[in-house]
Amino acid sequence: MSPGHRLGPTLPERVAVFRALQLGDMLCAVPALRALRAALPRARITLIGLPWAGAFASRFARDVDDFLAFPGGSGLPERSATAPETEAFYARARAARFDLAIQLHGDGERSNAIVEEMGARRLAGFFRPGGRAPEPERFLRYPDDLSEVRRLLALMSFLGIPERGRELDFPILPGEWRDGAALRAAYGLRPGEYACVHAGARAPARRWAPERFAAVADLIAASGLRIVLTGTEQERELTGAVARAMHTGCVNLAGRTPLGVLAALLTGARLLVCNDTGISHIAEALRVPSVVVYTGSSPQRWAPADDARHRAVYVPVGCRPCEYRECPIGHPCANGVGLMDVWREAQALLGPDPSTVRTVSRTMTG
Repeated sequence: MSPGHRLGPTLPERVAVFRALQLGDMLCAVPALRALRAALPRARITLIGLPWAGAFASRFARDVDDFLAFPGGSGLPERSATAPETEAFYARARAARFDLAIQLHGDGERSNAIVEEMGARRLAGFFRPGGRAPEPERFLRYPDDLSEVRRLLALMSFLGIPERGRELDFPILPGEWRDGAALRAAYGLRPGEYACVHAGARAPARRWAPERFAAVADLIAASGLRIVLTGTEQERELTGAVARAMHTGCVNLAGRTPLGVLAALLTGARLLVCNDTGISHIAEALRVPSVVVYTGSSPQRWAPADDARHRAVYVPVGCRPCEYRECPIGHPCANGVGLMDVWREAQALLGPDPSTVRTVSRTMTG
C-alpha cells in the first residue's frame, strides 16, 4: 500500500467490488483486482456482479474470496430486476457490513447510487463533473481518454494501490485442459495448425457480417490452416451461416465448448478472427494472435495494448460508441470494414509466403 493512501485510518477487512457487466468487461478488471489483492492480502474481497459472474469469481479465486449476485437495476441495460429481488440484494449487501465498497461499474451516473445503498462504511469509485461523488476524497473523475484496463488501474492508483501489471490473464483448470485436448484429438486438430473464427457477439450491432467472416476464413484456409468455428449455443445459427458461406471445409464447434474449454482450444490456435467480444479478451490474456473487428464499440477503450500481436480493424464513424442492440442506420461501422482490411492484418500475423495467397485473394474478391 502506498504512503498517503485514501482507504481510511484503518485498512478495510471486508471489501466489495461492484462490476455487474459481461465477460470482456470483467476480464479488463483483472489487473485492478490483482492490484487490490496485493495491497490488501488479509482482506476478504467480495465481487458483486451479474449472476453469471459467480463462475468468473471462482476462476479468479486468487483475487476474489466471495461472490454476491446483483440481480440488475433500473437504468442498467445489462439486466433488470423486480423490486423484491432488489430489496433482497441490498439486505444481503448490508448484512455483509463491508468496510469499503468500490464502484468499478462505469462513470457512476447510475452505479454510484447502487453502491451507496449497500451500506458500506466507506465508498470509492468514479464520478463525472456535475454528478454525485458520495465521498469526494475517494472518487476519481472519470478518465474518458484511457483504455478500460488503464482506467480501472487509475482508480487503484488514486486510492494509493500500486499496479501489479497491466496484462490480462485467464486461468484454465486441469479438467478444461483435458477436455480441450480431447476435443482437438477428436477432430485431428494439431496445435499451431488451425485458426479460430468467432462470428458472434451478444448484440447484432456488434457483429461483422457472417459472409465476410466466411470469406476471411477461406483465405486463411488457403494459406494452409484448418478453420475452427466457435460460438455459444445461442450462436449456432450464426456460426452455421458462416460454415454454409465458406468454400472450404471447417470444424464447427458452436455450442460445444464451455468457456474454459474454449480457452484451452484457443491456446493451440495460430490465429483468432473475431468481433469485439469476450473471446477477444481471452485471446489477449492467453497471448494468442488475433484480428478483432470493432463495429459499435470503441477500439480506443477496448483494444488490447499489444497492437503487434492483436490487430484492431475498424472504420471511423460518428455514432460510436453505440448503445443500440440493432443498428437503425444501416450499420456503417460494420459494412465499412472490408474483407481485405481484415485479411491484410491476418496475413501479417500469419506471415505466409505471399505467392500462396495472391491468386486466392483475387479469386475471393473478384
